[in-house]
Amino acid sequence: MQANSPHMPLLPVLSLLLATCLWGVYWYPLRWLIGQGLDGPWIVLWVYLGTVIFIPFVVRRRWHELGRAPGLLIGIALASGLCNTLFILAVLEGNVVRVTLLFFLSPVWATLLARFFLNETLQHYSYYILALACAGALLILWKPALGIPWPESVTDWYGLVSGMAFAVSNVCIHKAEAVSSAVKTAVAWLGAIVIAAGIILLRTAPVILPSLAAIQAALLVGSIGMGIMTLSVTYGISHLPVHRSAVIMLFEVVVASVSTLALTHERPRDLEWLGGLLVVLAAYLAIRYRPLPKPAQPDTP
Repeated sequence: MQANSPHMPLLPVLSLLLATCLWGVYWYPLRWLIGQGLDGPWIVLWVYLGTVIFIPFVVRRRWHELGRAPGLLIGIALASGLCNTLFILAVLEGNVVRVTLLFFLSPVWATLLARFFLNETLQHYSYYILALACAGALLILWKPALGIPWPESVTDWYGLVSGMAFAVSNVCIHKAEAVSSAVKTAVAWLGAIVIAAGIILLRTAPVILPSLAAIQAALLVGSIGMGIMTLSVTYGISHLPVHRSAVIMLFEVVVASVSTLALTHERPRDLEWLGGLLVVLAAYLAIRYRPLPKPAQPDTP
């Protein structure tokens, strides 16, 4: 497809693919930070504080945009902050492939949200695709001892809820058309800082500051990795339909699976592989189709 095609602009697609590749291996430096004396919420906090240095440059001459869609910007901050915080906690503590597959049920949530909040009309095949993705989720979550699908640990819940939060942030970012990608990116960073700080303050464990070396390492991981990834994600989903951007990002499943198999001893069960295959197949089918355009609105006299 040509780069200038209105159906699949090249630059946003490449931007999302870059982000998915980086996110697929980002668990490795995050787990490395655990060895530097940091735990989950502190890792999230310091990593995202590493992006603060870029905010004045990212939003330069765009501060006035904060007043254009304050409700949506708050939604972006909270949803993105929750999404990123829970996903990082999940890959730090759980099976990376399993968590990633559960997270990437987000196209299901994004499709449903786009239907009700963006007025995208679904054709009949969309419901079959959603059913296929849900079947994959049931296999991933299947617990033989119980005979029912159910999250087996808190990291499963983190993966599911972070995917839902990502879908919400996706819709908010798409609806905030009057706000630039740069401002939406800065808001997403600040949201993660707020969520992580809130978790730290609400914990009953005493607050112990990590070493200066650990803080510097986390700031570096955040400023380089998170800065590039968040900018890429926000730009991509701001310039593509919600359903399509969510599906393209499923490439992270491939990257995460390959990197985890190569660098760890974690091995998904057979049902998880089969469920993941169904989720990815549903995503592949979804990207081949476009929702019907919004119904034309009659002209007002």
